Amino acid sequence: MTTPQGGYPPQDAYAPNPAEPYNQAPYDATSPPGTAAGVVPAPGAGAGRKKRAYAGQAYDFGAGANSALGGQQQGGGAYEGGFTQQAHEAGYPQGGYQQSAAAPAQTPGIGQPPIAGVGGYQPPVPVYPGQQPGMNSMTQQFSQMDMSQKPVSAAPSSTGRPLALNQLYPIDLLNTPFNVAELDYPPPPAILPQNTSVTPSPNANCPPKYVRSTLNAVPTTHSLLKKSRLPLALVIQPYSSLHDAEDPVPIVPDQVISRCRRCRSYINPFVTFLDHGHRWRCNMCNLTNDVPQAFDWDAANQKGLDRWQRPDLNHAVVEFVAPQEYMVRPPQPLVYLFLIDVSYASVTSGLLATTARCIRESLDRIPNADRRTRLGFIAVDSSLHYFSIPRDETENVETSMLVVSDLDEPFLPTPGDLLVTMTECRENIEAFLDKLQEMFQNTQNGGSCMGSALRAGHKLIGPVGGKMTVITASLPNLGHGKLEMREDKKALGTGKESALLQTGNSFYKAFAVECSKQQISIDMFLFSSQYQDVASLSNLPRYTGGQTYFYPGWNAAREEDAMKFATEFSDYLSSEIGLEAVLRVRATTGLRMSTFYGNFFNRSSDLCAFPAFPRDQAYVVEVAIDESITKPVVCMQTAVLHTTCNGERRIRVMTLALPTTQTLADVYASADQAAITTYFSHKAVERTLGSGLEAARDALQAKLIEMLSTYRKELAGGNMGGGGLQFPANLRGLPVLFLGLMKNLGLRKSSQIPTDMRSAALCLLSTLPLPLLIQYVYPKMYSLHDMPDDAGVFDEQSGGIALPLPCNLSSERLAPYGLYLIDDGQTQFLWVGRDAVPQLVQDVFGVPDKTQLRVGKQTLPVLENDFNERVRAIIAKSRDHRSKGVGSIVVPHMYVVKEDGEPGLRLWAQTMLVEDRADQGVSLQQWMGMLREKVMQ
Repeated sequence: MTTPQGGYPPQDAYAPNPAEPYNQAPYDATSPPGTAAGVVPAPGAGAGRKKRAYAGQAYDFGAGANSALGGQQQGGGAYEGGFTQQAHEAGYPQGGYQQSAAAPAQTPGIGQPPIAGVGGYQPPVPVYPGQQPGMNSMTQQFSQMDMSQKPVSAAPSSTGRPLALNQLYPIDLLNTPFNVAELDYPPPPAILPQNTSVTPSPNANCPPKYVRSTLNAVPTTHSLLKKSRLPLALVIQPYSSLHDAEDPVPIVPDQVISRCRRCRSYINPFVTFLDHGHRWRCNMCNLTNDVPQAFDWDAANQKGLDRWQRPDLNHAVVEFVAPQEYMVRPPQPLVYLFLIDVSYASVTSGLLATTARCIRESLDRIPNADRRTRLGFIAVDSSLHYFSIPRDETENVETSMLVVSDLDEPFLPTPGDLLVTMTECRENIEAFLDKLQEMFQNTQNGGSCMGSALRAGHKLIGPVGGKMTVITASLPNLGHGKLEMREDKKALGTGKESALLQTGNSFYKAFAVECSKQQISIDMFLFSSQYQDVASLSNLPRYTGGQTYFYPGWNAAREEDAMKFATEFSDYLSSEIGLEAVLRVRATTGLRMSTFYGNFFNRSSDLCAFPAFPRDQAYVVEVAIDESITKPVVCMQTAVLHTTCNGERRIRVMTLALPTTQTLADVYASADQAAITTYFSHKAVERTLGSGLEAARDALQAKLIEMLSTYRKELAGGNMGGGGLQFPANLRGLPVLFLGLMKNLGLRKSSQIPTDMRSAALCLLSTLPLPLLIQYVYPKMYSLHDMPDDAGVFDEQSGGIALPLPCNLSSERLAPYGLYLIDDGQTQFLWVGRDAVPQLVQDVFGVPDKTQLRVGKQTLPVLENDFNERVRAIIAKSRDHRSKGVGSIVVPHMYVVKEDGEPGLRLWAQTMLVEDRADQGVSLQQWMGMLREKVMQ
């Protein structure tokens, strides 16, 4: 291989030789960066590619053989055959998850849908953007299949014959490298017996984006679950977008809600009809119930209905319009009470002006379809400033400010005028917001009585309920909930650090519980450039269904800071929320919901209360097996009763059906590594707040060793010969994800992490939806300098921008001449290699030389060239959480980092490289070696 001037290897050298087998060595630093280690390049391959010369060096943006339609992409990962070839090399079966070859073939009944894993039907395997399975790979799949494999499962089916569940495919963790693309694979499918659902609908079972189980085959006994050392839990995210229109679910509008008389489960696709359809048997508790007379009647059109077309019998996820008996009181209006810091810190940082302008410009976005939405404002420094806003038709009356200095017993000076209907007072609200900055622009007041303001807000909106939105740049240092400057840099990284993560004043948890009972939710927007005690303040959202948003070192003078907050706060105000909400999970007899994790108040043993139900959080529910299960299928049904923003009472119901098994192999083969990581993320946060960081990290390590040891003892026959470490292919990413979790900002051992940063990270680890949590634990890294032609370009087939395939998070993947995007969903880094040529820097950043490139927080300039446009498109696409099937208001900051630039910024970016050794954390190679050593003891 020849190297042109400057040391840049020509891209032609990376074209794969079809005759050579793919044999990716895990950590081969001698391989060209951006390629899989051990890939043998084909001389002269890749002719005819579209290239651009960068100052005498051949920079290939990828095309021809390296396009995503075939061949290998730089960065390791795309092959002819798409998923299946990668999966095979990774230890997955050819063609994805399969039933075992010796299992008896079953065919769906007449009018029934094909059953996953039954009758030759294989669950769909994703083909990622720009990949297509080819005929050659399909032929290869069949030729390499081991048709002599015996079934590992003998779970009963509805016909009494054994039902083949997911096949167990052991792999060697040490000798088969981790492919980051596996984190985007779907979970092992829930393979149900035929005719399990009452209709042949393909939507009868709950999609994983709403409810995801850690085990997609449920052990029939507690002893088997305990033996497996795997958790049984649900990851629940009832909403996958900020607005209903972006992800609509079927509505049952007729208010005919059929529920089991005993367990109160809602009718769903897995019930059984008896007695000529007049009665139905509950799939949870087996009780027989009458079918309501109006069940088959269309009251709106006064005619009979086809029962089998009803949404609640065809869809696992539906929303019922609730009748009067589901309301304790008339539906409450949407209420926003803004508690705005007007102290010196807030005014001088530009927070007050930015907040006022953002609320004013977002008034049209605040949900107000029923014209009942109400707003109120309290300004906070060392006193409370109330604002009485008159109706628009009231002439010659301006908004008046009423100041209360009694912080111990804050009172409402004019209770009737402080919370106003937005529709009736719109013009005066706008005029008030225009003048708010002027009222306090010369303040020298550095006090903050935010605790007393919260008490006053509780009095103001308590009779109605609603949201208190706190925007503050100060540590509350007066009145109720007064906090002290607790941070001690000498304690960071020691056993004393854990005390700083506890609340500094019992007021916050007690007050939050009080608010929950009054249907008041609290969201915190925290901006202090100094210590703000996020650990204490985050208790308010934690128990009221809210969220903590943290903006360290924020200043409106930086355009990036101002734009980030304005965009996120506007999206926050426009989000649809559920009011007066409760969540309950019911399950088949023998199963019990034992522990709940997330931001809410546990009102009773199985009822979670949410004064406001957010769209951007997930919840974890641990499931206990109290009795032996005799059914071939168990069901778990999540119901969220809530009031919509426009005053309609609704129930969102999500029903998940899972097969049962008596075999440990089935349990392991059906385990979901992403859901398991999410469960242990919540457990780690709980352990951190209860016992400290060291105990949380130790518990994660011990749990992983326990799972590996159990697999070795029970399923690998104790055989780990050849220096390997065996585990199922579907759990191959688990050790890497656990390492990422232990190295996360919230949990890692370090004496350099400020307490507020760590506390904010713990909030994310216990609330983020599953796709964002996995990215936060193991960030995405994309190689941009050698991306294929279709990356960063609109793809008509998928309807979006195509991303390059992600790379493993290792510094060995960073070429010195390269350009990389590293994104953990909260922060983005654009990494510029030390040998990046001037033409690359010019095309992307618009500066002639890397020495002139400004590092730090910034936005890429818009330049008139194709490569700049594609890089900007990839950055925007990576930020777009909607494409990941989740709702989130977060717009990550982007930092430009030079490999030979500012050391602090470079070290921060390098903490994202989970597979490297950094600070006090081990490398992936050391981690895997230590795990094997512990397992073999």
